[in-house]
Amino acid sequence: MGGKQLGFTDYELTTAKKRTKREKFLCEMEAVVPWLALIDLIEPYCPKASKKGGRPPYPLAKMLRIHLWQQWYSLSDPAMEEDLIEVPTMRRFAGIELISDRIPDETTILSFRHLLEKHGLGEQIFDIIGA
Repeated sequence: MGGKQLGFTDYELTTAKKRTKREKFLCEMEAVVPWLALIDLIEPYCPKASKKGGRPPYPLAKMLRIHLWQQWYSLSDPAMEEDLIEVPTMRRFAGIELISDRIPDETTILSFRHLLEKHGLGEQIFDIIGA
C-alpha cells in the first residue's frame, strides 16, 4: 500500500454525508472564476521573497481564494481568520492543509486587501469574474 497517509481534510471529505449550499456555491465558483487570469493580474504587484530571509509571502493563489471568500460572505478580517481556523470547507477551498500550512492571520488578510486597493485591482478582479 504505497499510498499517502490521509490527513484530517481527507478524512472530513470521505466522511461527509451531504454537500452543503456553501460547498455547492464554492464548486460553482471553482468552475467559473478565471483563476489564472486573476493571478496574472495581481502577481506583478505582490511582494517577492526576500533574500535577507524572514517569512516568505503567503502564496498568491491561496490569498486570492481567501479574499474572494471574504467578499462573497462579507466577512471582516478577524472573522475571515476564524473561518480559516474553524471551517474545513474554507480551508479546502483555499487549499490550506491544517497540518502542514500556515493559516494567514487577520493582519496578512488585511495587507493583501490593502495591496489590491492600492493598485485598484479589486474592481478589476470583479470585472474579470463578471465577464
